[in-house]
Amino acid sequence: MNPVSLFGAGTPRRRILALGAHPDDIEIGCGGTILRLLAERPELEVAWAVFAATPGREAEARASAAAFLKGAKATSVTVRNYRDGFLPYSGAAVKDEFEALKREFSPEVVFTHYRDDRHQDHRLVSELTWNTWRDHVILEYEIPKYDGDFGSPNLFAPLPVDQIERKISLILEHFASQAQKSWFTADLFRAVARIRGMECSAPAGFAEAFYCRKLVM
Repeated sequence: MNPVSLFGAGTPRRRILALGAHPDDIEIGCGGTILRLLAERPELEVAWAVFAATPGREAEARASAAAFLKGAKATSVTVRNYRDGFLPYSGAAVKDEFEALKREFSPEVVFTHYRDDRHQDHRLVSELTWNTWRDHVILEYEIPKYDGDFGSPNLFAPLPVDQIERKISLILEHFASQAQKSWFTADLFRAVARIRGMECSAPAGFAEAFYCRKLVM
């Protein structure tokens, strides 16, 4: 299994779009990969969009995004206040948000939710991602949850120990509102990364994993 680069030498722009239904989704699903990419390529431009946040959680989301994106060449953070759990019932308005993002930012890589995620908000974001960016590299990340909807991802991003630990510490630092949830713990986040690291023989033993439906070589 040979590693490949998301950004080849001839890539004219290096832009990432990260989409999450809720505050903390992007961080949990692909935060380590974003930290790694920024460490390797500080010239990256990143647009970060969250769609369902209360005012209190919006503050958490913005502070967390700023921490994860520190050092990026350019960043744009969008946080909307659609009702948590009811995103599909605001589908037309959310679709308009996606179209606005498409006009404002042209990425090479898009991170979004897994299409078979059992949370309805997550599935809508995934569906609209594919509706909106049809010829881009789209990587679907996973979120651990009670529903037991993990699958078998086919793309892996190995992470050094310091980056997986930084990801975990930033999540716990910035999302205090979630601390009472039984699953929102360092050992769970580390365990998921350890399993995915084992599956791809990551040098440090940790990785994040993604579902890549289509990739043009």
